[in-house]
Amino acid sequence: MKYFPPSELIINADGSIFHLHLKPKHLADNVILVGDPGRVALVASYFDSQEFSISNREFNAITGSYKGKRITVLSTGIGTDNIDIVMNELDALANIDFQTRTEKPEFKALNIIRIGTTGALQADIPLGSFLISEKSIGFDGMINFYAGRDAVCDLAFEKALVQHLDWNPQLAAPYVVDADAALVEQIGQDDMMRGVTISANGFYGPQGRELRVGLADPALNSKIESFRYGDYKITNYEMEGSAIAGLAKLMGGHRAMTVCCVIANRRISTANTDYAPYIERLIQKVLDRI
Repeated sequence: MKYFPPSELIINADGSIFHLHLKPKHLADNVILVGDPGRVALVASYFDSQEFSISNREFNAITGSYKGKRITVLSTGIGTDNIDIVMNELDALANIDFQTRTEKPEFKALNIIRIGTTGALQADIPLGSFLISEKSIGFDGMINFYAGRDAVCDLAFEKALVQHLDWNPQLAAPYVVDADAALVEQIGQDDMMRGVTISANGFYGPQGRELRVGLADPALNSKIESFRYGDYKITNYEMEGSAIAGLAKLMGGHRAMTVCCVIANRRISTANTDYAPYIERLIQKVLDRI
């Protein structure tokens, strides 16, 4: 049985996991991830009851109950580097015995749903719509550091994408991972769009925004918008979903997906900064369907 030494699995003196400060008993099987730490309280405001709350750095967490379902809502901050921390520590809480520092004999699968905001890359995607990432493309290279990445990725899609974009070899190799199909059906139903989402490793240059520093490939977004693979086209940018989907599969089968509210359309240069009512509506839909 694999043993996890203190240098690899860091457990705080109170028995909580290093960054998240959660103990195994605090984690529900249903987990909602949000980027903004302030959004944790918003999600939890819909709970019928709350049993636990903790905050450390950008990681805020509340566990409670909604219509008989136990749910943990957790903030991740921005970026897939934070997702590497969050996913590994959630999996450790679910599947490692903290007393013996060994893997539990039976795998516990979590339902993990990211609720976020996004910018659309196709002109026909309206502001305020809810868009599920049926496939996620990682421009960050995160899961390339882990064994088995080819087994969980759509390799043919990756090859076609690299060729179409004339991918710069100085950048991390893109990876493409599917969301959990059953969870997509459960949450998505008929009132959410589905698409292919790029998780960028930055907000400005990596998403084609140019301020004072020029872009290495000014045509990248145009090439992204024109890419087609079978019936798929790339629909939007965000910054976390690819690592969630990829690590969930690599860890043995956590059920994971991302759904975002469209607050900007890069193709037609529009944005809506007053998107709070849409996010609240999306939160309620996810809570009702989780």
